[in-house]
Amino acid sequence: MTTTQSILTIAAVVLATMLTRFLPFLVFPEGRKPPAAITYLGTVLPYAVIGLLVVYCLKDAVFTSWHGLPELIAIAFIVVLHKWRKNTLLSIAAGTILYMVLVQNFFR
Repeated sequence: MTTTQSILTIAAVVLATMLTRFLPFLVFPEGRKPPAAITYLGTVLPYAVIGLLVVYCLKDAVFTSWHGLPELIAIAFIVVLHKWRKNTLLSIAAGTILYMVLVQNFFR
């Protein structure tokens, strides 16, 4: 890749990034209320993304014998911890740590 191509590629990436950051403020100015569809998406999309990530992470898990037990223990722990503390970051971090401890120390 030549220097000119590198500069053009970087400029295109910067422009695309800035466009995605500034476009919502241009389309939905502060004084106007966003459409109901956008408000609805802002409400349901975070849960849909988490559900999608859970399904994606478990798609290759094998739940025969003892192989899927670390995943099931970590998921149960995350659900209980989140119901108790209602802190998403704590639930994700603690569940990840528990899963890694289980996989590296108990389920080799």
